[in-house]
Amino acid sequence: MSAIGYKSGKLHIENVALEKIAETHGTPVYCYSAEQIADNFRAWQSALRKVMPDDKFTICYACKANSNLAVMKLLGGLGAGADVVSGGEMHRAFRAGIPGGKMVFSGVGKSEAELATAIKNGLMLINVESGSELRLISKIAQRENTRANISFRINPNVDAKTHAKITTGLRENKFGIDLEDAAAFYREAKAMPGILPTGVSIHIGSQLTDLAPFEEAFTHLAGLVAQLRQQGHAIATLDLGGGLGITYKDEVPPDLGQYAALIRDIILPLGVHVVLEPGRSIVGDAGILLTRVLHKKEGHTKKFLIVDAAMNDLMRPALYGAYHPVIPCNAPAAGQAQAVVDVVGPVCETSDTFLTDTALPENITAGDLLAIMVSGAYGAVMASNYNTRPLVPEVLVHDGKFDLVRKIQKIEDILNDDIVPGWLA
Repeated sequence: MSAIGYKSGKLHIENVALEKIAETHGTPVYCYSAEQIADNFRAWQSALRKVMPDDKFTICYACKANSNLAVMKLLGGLGAGADVVSGGEMHRAFRAGIPGGKMVFSGVGKSEAELATAIKNGLMLINVESGSELRLISKIAQRENTRANISFRINPNVDAKTHAKITTGLRENKFGIDLEDAAAFYREAKAMPGILPTGVSIHIGSQLTDLAPFEEAFTHLAGLVAQLRQQGHAIATLDLGGGLGITYKDEVPPDLGQYAALIRDIILPLGVHVVLEPGRSIVGDAGILLTRVLHKKEGHTKKFLIVDAAMNDLMRPALYGAYHPVIPCNAPAAGQAQAVVDVVGPVCETSDTFLTDTALPENITAGDLLAIMVSGAYGAVMASNYNTRPLVPEVLVHDGKFDLVRKIQKIEDILNDDIVPGWLA
């Protein structure tokens, strides 16, 4: 059941009317439901517990989806680990109280400093993506007089059938080690000082709505584990990645029970510890971007609602052509007349468009509040200061309360980060 919906004619998150948040913190503002985040995480736990005991799996929340410290602290308290893809995310996870032993470090371009931090803090797994990265980890581990737990991220050349910019498991993608080269990499790793090659990892893409690519990838993975064990490698952990899709428009997300059944049938016979990296499916539908209409504009062929949120606040529509529903915060009356409009932002780019040719109540006008829905994932984390626009605040709602979890950035804050050299003074 969604924690976001109309009550008494007003759009609410849990028991808080969005207009109250706008009155307190202005717009644009990101708003998240703690209840929805927790429910989504518990749904993952419940599905997995039906096929394996708690000590056989770790859910490492993919921080890149939404790395706000309050969100990460909430999930850590529910038992989540963390999947991090940068030193910054690693530090966020530590700050949120998630221990290194429940953390995996992914990403194709890890720096020496980032790897050193991971190794010093005893991360559960470092997902290695190249030979040069492997050799760098060995050098650092020797310097620290320790051994690093690593897995190789395998690229199984499986078509995830998702958007081209968020597919990661095809041979032409930059990610991972080719499946056919895996045995040679594991041989090299086993002979290296400072390296414990105890895992195998995959991640084939994001926003998948079909389980068939997962089944194909898991089958490849199981075959590889059998081969590696025959060659003397003690593979104890499988990181299956994330990627399960959610509903933005008319997508039908994969059933978590059926996904867990795939793990039961293909992966569990291997006797390994299973790591999952969900992100979007935990936070995506738990957040909205609240925005206010600045102007209502009529052209010869188009009608526009110009809002105060922009592509720098929510990049997905401009970057991927992604769809996010936009709804009014005042519930439309029955039989309310509709108008076909484009919902656009104020940035000087034609791509600063949230929706085109969408039907919204005809009586929406300047000053009205709109909610850009399903914005809890890849929203605030991808925001920028383009057009010298301040980053917007974030609010976490819990029952009847709402707390500011990222303060609003001011224009002066942006300007103070610039340095004018003395010779220009």
